[in-house]
Amino acid sequence: MLKTYAVIGDPIEHSLSPTIHNAAYRELQLECTYIAYRVAQGDLATGIESLKKIKISGFNVTIPHKIEMMNYLDNVDDNCKKIGAVNTVLNDDGILRGFNTDMDGFLEPIKRKELEIKNSKILLLGAGGASRAIVAGFQKENAREITIVNRTKTNGDELAQFSNKLGLNATSQTIEDMNSFDSNFDFIVNASSLGLKNENNIIPEKLFDEKTIIYDIVYKPVKTDLINKAKEKNCKIIFGYEMLLGQAIRSFEIWLDRKAPYDVMKRSILGGF
Repeated sequence: MLKTYAVIGDPIEHSLSPTIHNAAYRELQLECTYIAYRVAQGDLATGIESLKKIKISGFNVTIPHKIEMMNYLDNVDDNCKKIGAVNTVLNDDGILRGFNTDMDGFLEPIKRKELEIKNSKILLLGAGGASRAIVAGFQKENAREITIVNRTKTNGDELAQFSNKLGLNATSQTIEDMNSFDSNFDFIVNASSLGLKNENNIIPEKLFDEKTIIYDIVYKPVKTDLINKAKEKNCKIIFGYEMLLGQAIRSFEIWLDRKAPYDVMKRSILGGF
């Protein structure tokens, strides 16, 4: 019997998740399909009911639903509890089980490239659902401190409180404050949607050099303006698709309880641009 999986969010048309997962299903000759399903903000309850009606086997959750989705789950894993957000749901005979693969997906390329997080100083742009997972990941790997910059200061303040509660020293600043920062960050991470529509980078270039690790979680376009500026400065770069791949593999394994075909999924991402 055909199993259906999905990604829900808004906007959703940019999502590469269907390409990645369908490539894996084809490779392993599985009777599965994966679709993108737009669920606008405010319509989450209705969207979930629609998914249940088509007997969805599982789904990924992206912007803007990662935090609100927690209210609709029957049980959640420890990462969800820690982060307060969900990005993967398994429909277990009508019981919705929540998982968060964002943290491990975010850390995977850093570890694969053998980059040191311990005692590092972080600049994080953005304070949405993915940001909480990123903060939790840096805390888990013993970063020294994190500066959070967000358009809406109150959301940045909440994320800083969350970080401090976990044990990672954090401060919240405004976008304008960035101009007065010292240029000694080890990691600069864009966890906002900036760049998704080819917007210009807003992080002052004086803040990064060849020692800085620039990590942009926007994966389409691959080369955002931030990535291009980072290349000009010879920074170490981690692309958004690398986090996406880490998350996708974990979701696949949660749903199907078997090893994901890593190389096939990676090729499908790079061929999707």
